[in-house]
Amino acid sequence: MTDLTSTHLPPLPRTFYARPTTTVARELLGKLLVRRHASQPALVARIVEVEAYLGQRDAASHARRGPTPRAAIMFGPPGFLYVYLIYGMHHCMNLVTETDGVAGAVLIRAAAPIVGFGDGPGRRHPLTGPGKLCAALSITRALNGHDVTHAREFYVADDGARAPRRARSPRIGVDYAGAWAARKLRFFDARSPYVSG
Repeated sequence: MTDLTSTHLPPLPRTFYARPTTTVARELLGKLLVRRHASQPALVARIVEVEAYLGQRDAASHARRGPTPRAAIMFGPPGFLYVYLIYGMHHCMNLVTETDGVAGAVLIRAAAPIVGFGDGPGRRHPLTGPGKLCAALSITRALNGHDVTHAREFYVADDGARAPRRARSPRIGVDYAGAWAARKLRFFDARSPYVSG
């Protein structure tokens, strides 16, 4: 495993995201979120919980009504951030998947703090939930459409860590989606204390 405090980790390539959404969701577990600010040390967190959203056929997906102004980014190309607000106050970030023209995205629900989050009682659970995660990493609508395949202010990397023990369940908070609410499209690290649900 790479020393995260001293080595620059390259971003995952676009080909990583240009695959079926459920495949990308499973394989994002254990990968690193890297947030860089010009005047501050980098923040690094390990992804421990995600949800897959499968485009127009998925009744829980923002893409279910087609490429509306809000959801158009979900139709590709892959490897970009889709950031939106819930309840008018909490940001959620998704990574666009599939091939250009096919909607799909993975919601990042929770991560384990690795570098830059300090110590103390607030460290253990600052990233447990999509809103808390975005707040901790300063992810806002300003990054909607950001290309995560370039090593700029935010990207996803692989440090070669051992794959987590993956588990799956229905997604959280999508009861309105009928039969789609029961689909096991939430993937998480079964050993992590940072999983939100």
